[in-house]
Amino acid sequence: MKKKNKLIQLKQLTQLMQLKKVKKLALSLLVLIPFLLTQNVNAKSTANKDMLNEMPKLSVQLWSVKDVINTDFKNTLKKLSAMGFEGVEFAGEFGPFVNDPKGLKTFLDSINLQASGAHVSFEQLDGKNFQQTIEFYKQLGVDTLIVAWDERAWHPEGILEIVKLLNDIDKKITPFNIKTGFHNHHHEFNKFQDSTYWDYLATHTTESVVLQQDVGWTTFAGKDPIEYVKKYPGRTFTTHYKVKLPEGVKNKLPLIGQDTTDWLNLLKANISVGGTKWIVVEQEEYPNGLSSLDAVALSKKGLDKYISKL
Repeated sequence: MKKKNKLIQLKQLTQLMQLKKVKKLALSLLVLIPFLLTQNVNAKSTANKDMLNEMPKLSVQLWSVKDVINTDFKNTLKKLSAMGFEGVEFAGEFGPFVNDPKGLKTFLDSINLQASGAHVSFEQLDGKNFQQTIEFYKQLGVDTLIVAWDERAWHPEGILEIVKLLNDIDKKITPFNIKTGFHNHHHEFNKFQDSTYWDYLATHTTESVVLQQDVGWTTFAGKDPIEYVKKYPGRTFTTHYKVKLPEGVKNKLPLIGQDTTDWLNLLKANISVGGTKWIVVEQEEYPNGLSSLDAVALSKKGLDKYISKL
């Protein structure tokens, strides 16, 4: 009987010790779980912050070298790659690959370039041409099609049509994992409804529609490009870095770093607020007799100096 009682006591003691261990473990978990959750949240926040603050890739709009791209397509792209550009934005010129988007992508891959996007017209995205346009650019690896110009964008009735077209195309193009958007000139900053045409377009299109700001035309219109990046967060998916000197400015050149734009703070805004994937250098003026390629190279060099200060 005594032996049996001792066995019962021993069993009870063992159970009690196990219960204490379970309670201790539970208490430890109660303390540990919030810490682990915090670490997980912090890790996600850090990852999101890193994505938000990622340096955009550098591209060049091929309109910048329109005088040589038409006659020496392949070598021109090779020279742009050698300058350190990571991508090119197309504007209707495809050289010998006009009917061979797959071949063009293969060529781009061979010289370490990507197709950062393309400028198109509304006509290319209408019902008649939509499928053909999408198929071409999908094969080329383009994920952003920007309408480059339309005079209706600074007309009281025309802007309503532009907004509707962009919203309709956005819905139609999204399933193909392609973005659409609009590119400003200085006219879009004309006054409209107590604001500007550009602001009307921004506030009446869906947030997935890209506002491809052309910095040169924004400054030429007397507006602050940094303010416009911050005004519409996440929508300057691609941005044109171009110099267009405001009227009356002297002793400056239309080259990045030799002008009046606050490029360093614009870069910071694009990175931290704009959601910018591509910075696209565009050169439309060639001062002091510079060739188009030499002018692009100087603007790229000027931009690199600001990037090094980030």
